[in-house]
Amino acid sequence: MDVELAKPFIKAAVDVLSTMAFIQPKVGKPFVKKNNMAHGDVTGLVGLTGEKNGSVSMSFSKACAVAIVKNMLGDEIEDILSDVKDAVGEMTNMISGQARAGLAEKGLVFQGSTPTVIMGDNHTISHQAKSPIMAIPFSTDHGEFTIEFCFE
Repeated sequence: MDVELAKPFIKAAVDVLSTMAFIQPKVGKPFVKKNNMAHGDVTGLVGLTGEKNGSVSMSFSKACAVAIVKNMLGDEIEDILSDVKDAVGEMTNMISGQARAGLAEKGLVFQGSTPTVIMGDNHTISHQAKSPIMAIPFSTDHGEFTIEFCFE
């Protein structure tokens, strides 16, 4: 697994979360994921097509997802479940979009699907590619999130 491919995802996560939600994520050590269990309570998933096919996901702990929503919307929260679902979809869309722009600079051009959001304890993620899944853990003052991606 080429760790260089992780860099656009890391940069995108730090840029988008610090700009849109005023949260400064700290990146952990990337690893190859061995199962399909989500590392969080809410996951946004985007399918990728192009020269290669694959997917990218972002899984947030409940506390982290709620903090993002509160920071993005202020005190405008009316329906926390709906707002968290929308915010995670939007974050996944923005981060995967910025990461795809970074990957395009490396010669890998992808189009992304509309994000799907999965919520619930102990949910699983089905990535499209059969290749190894790279996972990048992040920590924030409000909880953790993990970005996963794979291409084939």
